[in-house]
Amino acid sequence: MSKLTQQQKTEQTLSLTPAQIQAIKILELTGLELTSRIEHELEENPALEEDYEQPALETSSEERENDTNDQDWELGEYASEDDIPEYKLRELQERQSVREEIPFASGAPSLDEQLMSQLSLVTPLTDRRREVARYIIGNINEDGYLTRSVEELQDDLLFKAGLDVSTDELTELIRLIKTLDPAGIAAHDLQEALLLQIERLPSDELKPLVERMVRAHYDDFVNKRFDKLCVALSVSEERLAELYDYVGKLNPKPGNGFGDDSDARFAHFTPDFIVTERSGELLISLAEERDLPALRLSPTYLLMLEENKAKAKENRQSREAMTFLKHKVEQARWFIDALAQRQHTLRATMTAIVAHQRAFFLSGEVTDLRPMILRDIAEATGLDISTISRVSNSKSVQTDFGVYMLKFFFGEGMLNDEGESISTREIKKALSELIESEDKRAPYSDERLTELLAERGYPIARRTVAKYREQLRLPVARLRKALRPAK
Repeated sequence: MSKLTQQQKTEQTLSLTPAQIQAIKILELTGLELTSRIEHELEENPALEEDYEQPALETSSEERENDTNDQDWELGEYASEDDIPEYKLRELQERQSVREEIPFASGAPSLDEQLMSQLSLVTPLTDRRREVARYIIGNINEDGYLTRSVEELQDDLLFKAGLDVSTDELTELIRLIKTLDPAGIAAHDLQEALLLQIERLPSDELKPLVERMVRAHYDDFVNKRFDKLCVALSVSEERLAELYDYVGKLNPKPGNGFGDDSDARFAHFTPDFIVTERSGELLISLAEERDLPALRLSPTYLLMLEENKAKAKENRQSREAMTFLKHKVEQARWFIDALAQRQHTLRATMTAIVAHQRAFFLSGEVTDLRPMILRDIAEATGLDISTISRVSNSKSVQTDFGVYMLKFFFGEGMLNDEGESISTREIKKALSELIESEDKRAPYSDERLTELLAERGYPIARRTVAKYREQLRLPVARLRKALRPAK
C-alpha cells in the first residue's frame, strides 16, 4: 500500500528589487556613460528635472517625506527578477541597450566607425550591403582580427538579421575591409596580419625575403629556428637578424589603440577619482560630484499626481492619468536614489582602497603595494564583494603618479624570507625586470628565473614563475631568444 509523504525543501534565492537592479546598472557606468544616461533620463522622463537650487544629486528632505507617506507609490518587493512585471523588465532592457550604444570615448570615432567611413569611400553601399559590412566589422575583435569564418558569418546573418548573403558577396566585402587602415585589419591570424602589412611597405632588398620568410617558413619564424631559416632563405645570421628587425617594426595587433588595453584609452575620458597628496594627507575627490547636475522630482508632476489621485474615484480618465504619472514619478525617484547610492558606494570603496594602499599613493612605487583582495575592501566598507568587484573592474583613479584602474591595486600576497608581506605585483615587477635585462642570445629559463628571484628575496616555485610570466604575456625562453642583443 502506497503512502503519501510530504517533503520540505529549503531554497535560498537572491531577492532583487527593481530599485536594486537599477542601482547595479548605474554603478557599472563610466563617467561618460553616466553623463549620457542622465541626459537620456531628463529627455525621456518629464517627472525628472534639474534642480538649480540644490548642490547635490537628491531630492529635498520635504519631498522625500511626502513621497514615503503614500504606500501606493511603493513598488513593493519581488522575490526575484522573474517576478518583476513585464513592463518593468522591458524598461530595464531598454536602459541596458542605451548603455551598450554609448561609445566609451564619445569624443573620438571608434574603430568600427572609422572602417565604415573608409569603406563607403571605396565601394558603393546600399542599405543591405551596409548592414552586412557593419556586421562583419562588428565581429573584428579588439586586436583587429576577424577570426570567424565566412560560413559562420553567413549563418549569423541569416538567423540573427534575416539576411541571406552569398559566399562571394561576403568574401568580397571582407577583401575590401582588409584594404582599409590600419594595415592588417580584419586578418584571420597573425601571419596574415603581417603579410597584409608587408604588402603595403615600399619595395627594398629585404621585403621579398621577409615576405618569403613569413609566408613559406612561418612556423620556423615564430619558433625562432634560426639555423633552419638561414638555410631555407640562404642568408647569414646577420641578414636574418635584419629580417627579424624588419618584422619587429610591424604591428602584431592592428586594432591596438582602440581596445581596452590601449594606453590611448586614457586620452578620452575623465578618471572617476582623483587622489592627491597635500602635506602628507591624501585627499580624495569624486569627479562626478562636481560635474553632474543636481536632480529632483518635478514639482509640476507631483502636483498633477495629487490632483488626479483626488479625482481617481470619480472617473476613469483620472485613474489612467494617475497611473501614468505615478509610474513616471517612480522611475524618476528610482533614478535619483540610484545616483545617490552610486556616489556613496564609490566614495566608500575608494576611501578604503586609499587607506589600505596609503604607502603606494604617497610614493607611487609598486613595491609599496600591499596584498589586497576584494574581501578586504568589502569588510572595510560593509559592502558586498560583488559590489566591490563591479567598482574595481570599471572605475579609474588619477594619482600624482599616473592614472590606474582600481583593479590594479588588488592582488594576492606572500611572505618573504624576513616574514614581511609582499604583493604578487611586486614579484611580477621583479620578474619583468629580470627578463628585460637578460641577454637575449641566451635568455633565462624558468628554473634560472626562480633562482634569481629567490636571491632577491622572493622564494616562489618554478610553476609560479611560469604562471606569472604567462600573466605578463612574456614568452618562454626559446621564443625570447634573439640573434643579437637588443639596442
